[in-house]
Amino acid sequence: MIKNKLVALLPGGVSRSDIFPLLIEHLSEEKIVCIGLLDGISDEEIHRLYAPSQGENTLRLRRKAQTTLVLSAERVEAGLQKRIRDLEAQGAETILLLNANAFENLRAGSAVLLEPRRIVPPMIEAIVNDHQAGIIVAADDAAAGSAHYWRRLSKRPHFAVASPWEDEALIDAALALQEKGADVLILDCLGYHQRHRDFLQKLLGIPVLLSHLLIVKLAAELVM
Repeated sequence: MIKNKLVALLPGGVSRSDIFPLLIEHLSEEKIVCIGLLDGISDEEIHRLYAPSQGENTLRLRRKAQTTLVLSAERVEAGLQKRIRDLEAQGAETILLLNANAFENLRAGSAVLLEPRRIVPPMIEAIVNDHQAGIIVAADDAAAGSAHYWRRLSKRPHFAVASPWEDEALIDAALALQEKGADVLILDCLGYHQRHRDFLQKLLGIPVLLSHLLIVKLAAELVM
Protein backbone atom coordinates (compact mmCIF):
# COMPACT_ATOMS: atom_id res chain seq x y z
CA MET A 1 0.00 0.00 0.00
CA ILE A 2 1.16 3.53 -0.69
CA LYS A 3 -1.17 5.33 1.69
CA ASN A 4 0.66 7.75 4.02
CA LYS A 5 3.71 7.73 1.75
CA LEU A 6 5.22 10.26 -0.61
CA VAL A 7 4.99 9.04 -4.20
CA ALA A 8 7.67 10.64 -6.37
CA LEU A 9 6.58 10.31 -10.01
CA LEU A 10 8.92 10.95 -12.94
CA PRO A 11 8.12 10.98 -16.67
CA GLY A 12 11.30 9.05 -17.44
CA GLY A 13 13.01 6.32 -15.46
CA VAL A 14 13.87 6.37 -11.78
CA SER A 15 17.50 6.83 -10.83
CA ARG A 16 17.96 6.25 -7.10
CA SER A 17 21.25 8.15 -7.19
CA ASP A 18 19.37 11.26 -8.38
CA ILE A 19 16.25 11.10 -6.27
CA PHE A 20 17.08 9.50 -2.93
CA PRO A 21 19.82 11.94 -1.84
CA LEU A 22 17.19 14.66 -2.22
CA LEU A 23 14.36 12.83 -0.46
CA ILE A 24 15.94 10.93 2.42
CA GLU A 25 17.25 14.12 4.00
CA HIS A 26 13.64 14.95 4.82
CA LEU A 27 11.82 11.60 5.01
CA SER A 28 12.65 8.08 6.12
CA GLU A 29 13.12 5.66 3.24
CA GLU A 30 10.06 3.59 4.15
CA LYS A 31 7.93 6.71 3.60
CA ILE A 32 9.09 7.09 -0.03
CA VAL A 33 7.88 5.40 -3.20
CA CYS A 34 9.63 6.32 -6.47
CA ILE A 35 7.96 5.52 -9.78
CA GLY A 36 9.09 6.22 -13.32
CA LEU A 37 6.68 6.16 -16.23
CA LEU A 38 9.17 4.19 -18.31
CA ASP A 39 10.21 1.72 -15.60
CA GLY A 40 9.54 -1.95 -16.22
CA ILE A 41 8.70 -1.74 -19.91
CA SER A 42 10.81 -2.71 -22.89
CA ASP A 43 12.27 -0.40 -25.52
CA GLU A 44 9.77 -1.82 -28.01
CA GLU A 45 6.84 -1.05 -25.72
CA ILE A 46 8.13 2.47 -25.08
CA HIS A 47 8.32 3.04 -28.84
CA ARG A 48 4.79 1.69 -29.34
CA LEU A 49 3.29 3.83 -26.59
CA TYR A 50 5.29 7.05 -26.75
CA ALA A 51 7.11 7.42 -30.07
CA PRO A 52 6.30 10.79 -31.65
CA SER A 53 4.37 11.11 -34.88
CA GLN A 54 5.43 13.64 -37.48
CA GLY A 55 4.69 17.17 -36.33
CA GLU A 56 4.15 16.28 -32.66
CA ASN A 57 5.92 18.16 -29.89
CA THR A 58 8.73 16.09 -28.46
CA LEU A 59 10.78 15.94 -25.31
CA ARG A 60 13.91 14.13 -24.18
CA LEU A 61 13.60 11.81 -21.20
CA ARG A 62 16.32 9.93 -19.40
CA ARG A 63 15.53 6.27 -18.94
CA LYS A 64 18.87 5.12 -17.57
CA ALA A 65 22.08 6.89 -16.64
CA GLN A 66 23.38 8.67 -19.74
CA THR A 67 20.57 7.20 -21.90
CA THR A 68 17.90 9.53 -23.29
CA LEU A 69 14.91 8.98 -25.54
CA VAL A 70 13.01 11.41 -27.77
CA LEU A 71 9.29 10.87 -27.14
CA SER A 72 5.92 12.45 -27.85
CA ALA A 73 5.18 15.10 -25.22
CA GLU A 74 1.42 14.60 -25.63
CA ARG A 75 1.59 10.83 -25.22
CA VAL A 76 3.90 11.03 -22.22
CA GLU A 77 1.53 13.51 -20.58
CA ALA A 78 -1.39 11.14 -21.19
CA GLY A 79 0.66 8.30 -19.71
CA LEU A 80 1.42 10.35 -16.61
CA GLN A 81 -2.25 11.25 -16.19
CA LYS A 82 -3.20 7.58 -16.31
CA ARG A 83 -0.47 6.74 -13.80
CA ILE A 84 -1.75 9.44 -11.43
CA ARG A 85 -5.25 7.94 -11.56
CA ASP A 86 -3.83 4.46 -10.94
CA LEU A 87 -1.82 5.71 -7.96
CA GLU A 88 -4.89 7.35 -6.47
CA ALA A 89 -6.78 4.07 -6.85
CA GLN A 90 -3.97 2.41 -4.87
CA GLY A 91 -4.36 4.90 -2.03
CA ALA A 92 -1.79 7.57 -2.90
CA GLU A 93 -2.48 10.79 -1.01
CA THR A 94 0.59 12.88 -1.91
CA ILE A 95 2.17 12.71 -5.39
CA LEU A 96 5.29 14.71 -6.14
CA LEU A 97 5.77 15.20 -9.86
CA LEU A 98 9.45 15.67 -10.68
CA ASN A 99 11.19 16.74 -13.89
CA ALA A 100 7.87 17.33 -15.63
CA ASN A 101 7.98 21.05 -16.34
CA ALA A 102 6.63 20.64 -19.87
CA PHE A 103 3.21 19.38 -18.77
CA GLU A 104 0.41 21.81 -17.93
CA ASN A 105 -2.75 19.68 -18.00
CA LEU A 106 -2.16 17.03 -15.34
CA ARG A 107 -4.83 16.71 -12.66
CA ALA A 108 -5.42 14.69 -9.51
CA GLY A 109 -8.73 13.87 -7.90
CA SER A 110 -8.33 12.76 -4.28
CA ALA A 111 -4.53 13.12 -3.98
CA VAL A 112 -2.48 16.27 -3.49
CA LEU A 113 -0.48 16.69 -6.72
CA LEU A 114 2.66 18.77 -6.20
CA GLU A 115 3.99 20.14 -9.49
CA PRO A 116 7.24 22.14 -9.56
CA ARG A 117 5.98 24.29 -12.46
CA ARG A 118 3.18 25.71 -10.28
CA ILE A 119 5.06 25.98 -7.01
CA VAL A 120 8.80 26.46 -7.54
CA PRO A 121 8.97 29.62 -9.73
CA PRO A 122 6.77 31.72 -7.38
CA MET A 123 8.80 30.53 -4.39
CA ILE A 124 12.08 31.37 -6.12
CA GLU A 125 10.70 34.78 -7.14
CA ALA A 126 9.87 35.53 -3.51
CA ILE A 127 13.43 34.60 -2.51
CA VAL A 128 15.30 36.21 -5.40
CA ASN A 129 13.13 39.36 -5.56
CA ASP A 130 15.05 42.04 -7.52
CA HIS A 131 18.33 40.13 -7.73
CA GLN A 132 19.66 38.86 -11.05
CA ALA A 133 19.25 35.09 -11.25
CA GLY A 134 21.47 32.74 -13.19
CA ILE A 135 19.93 29.33 -13.92
CA ILE A 136 21.90 26.20 -14.77
CA VAL A 137 20.14 23.31 -16.50
CA ALA A 138 21.50 19.95 -17.55
CA ALA A 139 20.75 19.93 -21.29
CA ASP A 140 20.28 22.29 -24.23
CA ASP A 141 16.66 21.29 -24.78
CA ALA A 142 15.89 22.03 -21.13
CA ALA A 143 17.36 25.50 -21.56
CA ALA A 144 15.11 26.08 -24.57
CA GLY A 145 11.97 25.55 -22.48
CA SER A 146 13.21 27.25 -19.34
CA ALA A 147 12.45 30.81 -20.43
CA HIS A 148 8.71 30.08 -20.28
CA TYR A 149 9.03 28.10 -17.05
CA TRP A 150 10.84 30.95 -15.28
CA ARG A 151 8.80 33.78 -16.78
CA ARG A 152 7.50 34.78 -13.34
CA LEU A 153 10.89 36.12 -12.26
CA SER A 154 10.84 39.91 -12.22
CA LYS A 155 14.21 40.07 -13.96
CA ARG A 156 14.85 37.91 -17.01
CA PRO A 157 17.35 35.27 -15.86
CA HIS A 158 20.55 34.25 -17.59
CA PHE A 159 20.87 30.59 -18.53
CA ALA A 160 23.75 28.13 -18.84
CA VAL A 161 23.99 24.40 -19.54
CA ALA A 162 26.17 21.99 -17.57
CA SER A 163 25.87 18.28 -16.84
CA PRO A 164 25.65 17.41 -13.13
CA TRP A 165 28.21 14.67 -13.82
CA GLU A 166 30.88 17.02 -15.17
CA ASP A 167 32.23 19.18 -12.35
CA GLU A 168 34.49 21.28 -14.56
CA ALA A 169 31.63 22.16 -16.91
CA LEU A 170 29.44 23.10 -13.94
CA ILE A 171 32.14 25.40 -12.56
CA ASP A 172 32.60 27.04 -15.97
CA ALA A 173 28.85 27.58 -16.32
CA ALA A 174 28.56 29.11 -12.86
CA LEU A 175 31.50 31.46 -13.43
CA ALA A 176 30.09 32.53 -16.81
CA LEU A 177 26.74 33.39 -15.22
CA GLN A 178 28.42 35.39 -12.49
CA GLU A 179 30.38 37.32 -15.11
CA LYS A 180 27.06 38.19 -16.78
CA GLY A 181 25.87 39.74 -13.54
CA ALA A 182 24.07 36.90 -11.78
CA ASP A 183 24.14 37.36 -8.02
CA VAL A 184 21.95 34.32 -7.27
CA LEU A 185 22.35 30.88 -8.91
CA ILE A 186 19.61 28.29 -9.33
CA LEU A 187 20.51 24.66 -10.09
CA ASP A 188 17.49 23.32 -11.96
CA CYS A 189 17.91 19.56 -12.42
CA LEU A 190 17.43 16.52 -10.18
CA GLY A 191 21.03 15.54 -10.85
CA TYR A 192 22.33 18.53 -8.91
CA HIS A 193 22.80 17.72 -5.24
CA GLN A 194 23.64 19.52 -2.03
CA ARG A 195 27.35 19.03 -2.65
CA HIS A 196 27.06 21.00 -5.91
CA ARG A 197 25.23 23.79 -4.13
CA ASP A 198 27.70 23.96 -1.25
CA PHE A 199 30.76 23.93 -3.50
CA LEU A 200 29.49 26.63 -5.87
CA GLN A 201 28.29 28.86 -3.04
CA LYS A 202 31.74 28.71 -1.45
CA LEU A 203 33.49 29.24 -4.80
CA LEU A 204 31.39 32.20 -5.94
CA GLY A 205 30.40 33.77 -2.65
CA ILE A 206 26.76 34.21 -3.76
CA PRO A 207 23.57 32.31 -2.83
CA VAL A 208 23.01 29.04 -4.73
CA LEU A 209 19.58 27.37 -4.67
CA LEU A 210 18.49 23.84 -5.55
CA SER A 211 15.12 24.33 -7.23
CA HIS A 212 13.67 20.91 -6.36
CA LEU A 213 14.74 21.10 -2.72
CA LEU A 214 12.01 23.64 -2.01
CA ILE A 215 9.17 21.43 -3.19
CA VAL A 216 10.65 18.31 -1.58
CA LYS A 217 10.59 20.05 1.81
CA LEU A 218 6.96 20.99 1.24
CA ALA A 219 6.07 17.41 0.23
CA ALA A 220 7.79 16.00 3.32
CA GLU A 221 5.65 18.19 5.56
CA LEU A 222 2.51 16.63 4.07
CA VAL A 223 3.44 13.01 4.89
CA MET A 224 5.29 13.29 8.21
